[in-house]
Amino acid sequence: MSQPAPLRLGSVAPNFQAKTTAGDIDFHEFIGNNWVILFSHPEDYTPVCTTELGAFAKLQPEFEKRGVKLIGLSANTIESHEGWIKDIDEVTGGKVTFPIIGDKERKVALAYDMIDHQDATNVDEKGIAFTIRSVFFIDPNKKIRTILSYPASTGRNAAEVLRIIDSLQTGDKYKITTPINWVPGDDVIVAPSVKNEEAKELFPNFRIVKPYLRFTPLPKA
Repeated sequence: MSQPAPLRLGSVAPNFQAKTTAGDIDFHEFIGNNWVILFSHPEDYTPVCTTELGAFAKLQPEFEKRGVKLIGLSANTIESHEGWIKDIDEVTGGKVTFPIIGDKERKVALAYDMIDHQDATNVDEKGIAFTIRSVFFIDPNKKIRTILSYPASTGRNAAEVLRIIDSLQTGDKYKITTPINWVPGDDVIVAPSVKNEEAKELFPNFRIVKPYLRFTPLPKA
C-alpha cells in the first residue's frame, strides 16, 4: 500500500469521520466556511495536556470572534475525554466546550502524521505510540496554512496560536506580511509583490527602510 502524500502548507486537509465529545462529525462538514485549529495532545489525564486544554478553553471566545473553530484529538476514548474535561475545569477554570476527537485507533493521527517517533515513553499500555503536540491551521477553503509540531514534553503557547491566526487573516485581507513578534496594531510589511506605485494607493503612509523592506500601518479595525 502506498503511503499518503505528506501534508504540506497548501495541502487540502484530509477529510475523515470521527466520534467526538460533541457527537459524530465529518471533518470537512465541520469546517464549513470557517477557519479551524485541529490540535492533538498525547493523552488524557496528563499534566501538560491539562494545562493546554484549559488555556485553549479560556481563549475560545477570542478564536470565535475571528471565525475560528477549535477541535482537539487524542488517542483515548470519548468516555475518557468526558471525565477528564471535568478535571480541566477544576484545575484551570477553563470550561472545554469545543469537541475532542476520540482517536484510539490512531486513524486521524496517522492521516495527519501526528504519531510520536521520538519519545519512547509516550506510549499506551500496549506500547503503541501516542501523538505529539501537533497544530494544524486550516482555512475556509480547507487548505492547511500553518503546521506546528511540539514534543510531548513541551507545552504550547495558546497566545501564539491566536497570533498566527491574526497574521494569516490579516495577510489574506491586505497585501502584506507580518514581521517578527508582530501583534495586531503593529506596523506590517508591504508584500514584495506590491510595487511602490500600488503601495502609495493601498498604503498612503507606508515608509521605505530598504527597497526590499517597506513598513506601513493598517487602518484601525
